[in-house]
Amino acid sequence: MTLSNLPPLVTVFGGSGFVGRSIVRALAKRGYRIRVAVRRPDLAGFLQPMGNVGQISLVQANLRYRASVDAAVAGATHVVNCVGILHEAGRNTFDAVQEFGARAVAEAARAAGATLTHISAIGADASSQSSYARTKGRAEAAVLAIKPDAVILRPSVVFGQDDSFFNKFGRMSQTMPFLPLIGGGKTKFQPVFVEDVAEAAVRAVDGKLTPGAVYELQGVSGDRAAGGRSPQAAGADALRHRLADRLHRLAGALRAAAADGGPGDAAEVRQHRLEAGDRGWPHACRHGHRADHGRHRAADLHGTVSPAGPVPPLRPGGLSVSKTVLYYESL
Repeated sequence: MTLSNLPPLVTVFGGSGFVGRSIVRALAKRGYRIRVAVRRPDLAGFLQPMGNVGQISLVQANLRYRASVDAAVAGATHVVNCVGILHEAGRNTFDAVQEFGARAVAEAARAAGATLTHISAIGADASSQSSYARTKGRAEAAVLAIKPDAVILRPSVVFGQDDSFFNKFGRMSQTMPFLPLIGGGKTKFQPVFVEDVAEAAVRAVDGKLTPGAVYELQGVSGDRAAGGRSPQAAGADALRHRLADRLHRLAGALRAAAADGGPGDAAEVRQHRLEAGDRGWPHACRHGHRADHGRHRAADLHGTVSPAGPVPPLRPGGLSVSKTVLYYESL
């Protein structure tokens, strides 16, 4: 293979993260060459066996340092930015990573003549009181101002083998007799499978998604996931089974504590507050409008079938994935 017919090169920022590694794997299966830009390449070697020998390379880059971003993008045909943080630490603030960093990646992609796929988050809102949601919203505006043809993906809560959300509750359920109901138990979630997020990103790289569009990626709603039963009925049954199981676990924990002379380590509970609304419902619905009548219209998916049942066919897009309902919002 000569230099003239090498597969296209894709630079993936944050490729060693939970979502990023799935995107790298999906790109490798498509045959792309992949340059993974991370702060610690020495800790990202586990990515290279996902592709053929030499298909996946690792480079050092930090979104707070523009020169490293430009170097990572040089020669790339496509750029995927999936860098994001849930909490600030030291110089890695929301402003520095999610806003300034997104702007730097977009400018570098424009200078290199590369297409750009930006991974944002559902609930992104430049006017939000939440620093996380506010910087995500500002980043989207900056990306589209710099690269009007960029594709923006807004995943809901992402689940998968190594996620930090459901696994946290799973660990809590092993030690606690009950689980806290954040927001009074009324918050709605439509989690999205990480491999579906990766598939959407790869389709953007393939050029199969509409340039300049924003896609909201989310799973099936609660009633459909419950097999057609109401969420209240399904939740009541689950609560009864969970309560019996927690009481059984509590009795076992008390017996173990009595035998060992002291209780085990307490589970650490951390609440991620995002005031932008329910995690996973279309933007129009979060503001009290029907999805088909709201100012921000959430269009229907085209011919997607999920394990919970058929999804109504949607007009734009044509993107169908295995476990996720994908909403398209035109800007």
